[in-house]
Amino acid sequence: MLSFFEVKSKPKRFPKHLAFRLHNSSDKASILAILQVLSDLLSVGTDRRIYYMISKGGSEALLQTLVDTARSASPDWDILLPLFRLLAKVGLRDKKFGQKALELEALDVTLILARKNLSHSQNLLHCLWALRVFASRVTTGAMLGINGAMELLFKVLSPYTRKHTRKIRVATEVLAALLKSKSNSRRAVNRGYVNSLLRLHQDWHSRDVTNTYVMIRHGLLLCLRHIVALRSGREAFLAAQGMETLFSIAQTCLENKNMELVISAVIQILRQCYPASRLPLVTASSAYTFPAPGSTSSELPCHLTEEDFDDDGDEEMDKDSDVEAMKEDDDLETDMSKLSSKPGLDLPEEEFAQYNAMCPELSCSFEELEPKYGDDLNIKDTLHANHHHIPSAASLRHCFNREPSSWRQDTVHTSILHMVKTGKSSVQSSSKQRSATNVNQSIQQNGLEIDSSGDDTSDIQASLEQAAWDIEAISCPRITASFSNSTKPEESNEAVEKLLHTHAKHIPFHDPHLYLTNAMQTRSAAGGFKTMAFPDLWGHCPPPTAQPMLDRKLGVQRIKILEDVRRLLQPSDIINKVVFSLDEPRPLQGSISNCLRFHSKFESGNLRKAIQVREFEYDLLVNADVNSSQHQQWFYFKVSGMRAAVPYRFNIINCEKPNSQFNYGMQPTLYSVKEALLGRPAWIRTGSEICYYKNHYRQNTATMDGASGKRYYTLTFAVTFPHNEDACYLAYHYPYTYSALMTHLGILERSIDHREVYFRHDVLCQTLGGNPCPLVTITAFPESNSAEHLEQFRCRPYQVITARVHPGESNASWVMKGTLEFLVSSDPVAKLLRENFVFKIIPMLNPDGVINGNHRCSLRGEDLNRQWLFPQAHLQPTIYHAKGLLHYLSSTGRGPVVFCDFHGHSQKKNVFLYGCSMKETLWQAGCTVGESALLEDVSYRGIW
Repeated sequence: MLSFFEVKSKPKRFPKHLAFRLHNSSDKASILAILQVLSDLLSVGTDRRIYYMISKGGSEALLQTLVDTARSASPDWDILLPLFRLLAKVGLRDKKFGQKALELEALDVTLILARKNLSHSQNLLHCLWALRVFASRVTTGAMLGINGAMELLFKVLSPYTRKHTRKIRVATEVLAALLKSKSNSRRAVNRGYVNSLLRLHQDWHSRDVTNTYVMIRHGLLLCLRHIVALRSGREAFLAAQGMETLFSIAQTCLENKNMELVISAVIQILRQCYPASRLPLVTASSAYTFPAPGSTSSELPCHLTEEDFDDDGDEEMDKDSDVEAMKEDDDLETDMSKLSSKPGLDLPEEEFAQYNAMCPELSCSFEELEPKYGDDLNIKDTLHANHHHIPSAASLRHCFNREPSSWRQDTVHTSILHMVKTGKSSVQSSSKQRSATNVNQSIQQNGLEIDSSGDDTSDIQASLEQAAWDIEAISCPRITASFSNSTKPEESNEAVEKLLHTHAKHIPFHDPHLYLTNAMQTRSAAGGFKTMAFPDLWGHCPPPTAQPMLDRKLGVQRIKILEDVRRLLQPSDIINKVVFSLDEPRPLQGSISNCLRFHSKFESGNLRKAIQVREFEYDLLVNADVNSSQHQQWFYFKVSGMRAAVPYRFNIINCEKPNSQFNYGMQPTLYSVKEALLGRPAWIRTGSEICYYKNHYRQNTATMDGASGKRYYTLTFAVTFPHNEDACYLAYHYPYTYSALMTHLGILERSIDHREVYFRHDVLCQTLGGNPCPLVTITAFPESNSAEHLEQFRCRPYQVITARVHPGESNASWVMKGTLEFLVSSDPVAKLLRENFVFKIIPMLNPDGVINGNHRCSLRGEDLNRQWLFPQAHLQPTIYHAKGLLHYLSSTGRGPVVFCDFHGHSQKKNVFLYGCSMKETLWQAGCTVGESALLEDVSYRGIW
């Protein structure tokens, strides 16, 4: 007989001795001694010993001993009990344990022992431990189900009792493991086990008042969760009033932190069993269409039918398998044909000539560099309030308490950084003092610090209190050739004009008259917008203080899911009235009262439908990207007719992303028209009880090319508005329209010192929608026409900066705005950058998408950031000509040293990500990629 010390001294020999001794020994004492030695060895140290034992045939030896002992005339439980304990320990780490047990007939033996010991709790408990290990593999569990294991377990399960609870808990765990097999779940449905499990759980829940047996209740819920993964299981669950039962249970224990396991399982079952629904839309396609050449949008039916809508499709996978989803292995072998050397140019060199006009600085001819302004801008006193000195970066840092490291970029060469550090201190100190004074005055003038004695503010306040202004008309003024020449239907413009005269506080780098002029020239897929959003026309300033991320309330997501379930179970208070819809041929809100009023037919606006659910709750649906049926995420709309101090809940129910920054502290943005008129024109973060979760709405199969429909997601938030009968705007992020960009470029061009800054505004190309895509060049003039200075100018490397290829990432435009203002400022760093680089800037790569409120695509319904490899001039003009410009610069020997794209995959941090097509394009042009991370609040404030 092997002693414990002998085994420890010869660890590599003991598995062979074990297999031999257990298989051939009939001596009870010897078997017990071996089992004791094994128990001692495997109970200390790491799992390495167990894996070593398994590799040497230890599992087979234990299973064979079990079979031999159980088949004797009188099974010896003195041997079986320690043997079952060892099997439970070893089996958890042996991936083939179930198959070995099946081959050695240990499954049948264990089931027979369990049936014979139903009244002997200790023996039955050990059998259940072994069955739990056997059932952990789906194929083995299916075999146990065929042999009647579930019937046996339901004899063990019982209503609430304080006796033998350990045995009952293990029985629920075994049953849950068995029900992972679809065949077992189907068998459970056919035999009526769904109703039995519900009644058992309800009994344990109602009588376990001290929550002592939470694990038993969780085990029963886990069984139900596996069953309702099948369509037939969900049908049986609903027929047994399972939704009502679990909803009632969730309400009673939602606030109890000790019930976390139960609450989580209940919520998962309720979500799984909530009947899937189609979105309340006539079609999944965008409400707007554009006759783009070669449009990639799929032809969807005008009205969805039952055939277009599909459920999970999980009944198609009837086979029991350990693999939940079969995925194509695309990483087993590398396709060498996909690898190539540096790619050649895909643009004919004869086309490079068209880019000569975009780069006049290459000719070094500076005689006609003064900007030529067109005579078509027939506006009064254009930019009369904005011809002030552009604030320096130092003053902006002083104003917003930013450190220099927060805006200094890695793209500046080391030598330049060294020059800045060593040579700018004396120059910048005085500049800081002057700029700080100017900016502080500017802040006071723009409403960030309100003077209660101001006559204008008090007059406006009195006018608002007397309802002298039609806030509904002012909040969304119509686009006309002149504010003052308004006819009766356009009296709002006269009111706005009056406000512009009385409101002496002007927004830096903004002018309403110039914005109106640009908005009139902007073309949309809807044939042109007739109204403007008040924040874009009036302008806005950043909030006076930084806005921290929202602290997430514990359990808010579950509360909202349960509220959705309550709609299904208790529909008595549901109004379900459509109050706004782009799909309706006539306005809905003229005859609708006692509800909020919505509007989104303005530049960058996106809201397709609004449904009043309850008095203060609305379901909202955003529009898909033009010529598409996907990418519903960006929203921007006006809401009016509200009551102050009343929380309104908004549910945007057709979002597509599987997760969102709204689950991690991000909030929607709000702009109040009354607050703006009172001198506080700012977008602020707003909303409480914010969460983002998967709902019961499904995409139709036509949208998914016949595949099973995926679910939509809900963004829900509550807003308490500051004023009665106000007009407020809500947006996904701080909006930045195409007209705002063109206005900003016009102001910059007229405000800079043209003796110091070379600023040129060209048109890269026309978009599919007929809008010019701006191209900006910024550098410094040579100090003189001497050969030395001209040579220095010729040697300046190019830097190319782009932004806003995805329309919904408006934070990229705010970063670009701050970049432009900094590069033309008098800051010593900006001056040094201009003297050492030529900046080619495309501030908006997808103007059409921005104009039409898209989230990701162009007017053809395609992601332009995936078109860099093979763009076509008539399909993706902005990408085609941006790439052509890079090739042209490279062909002249002036290839950009850095290409930087302002992107915004996350609204709290802009992480620049590049696809393979982007990388290859830059490789062709000989560029390196600039990467950075900029905080969202910084991007809004315009600080680079």
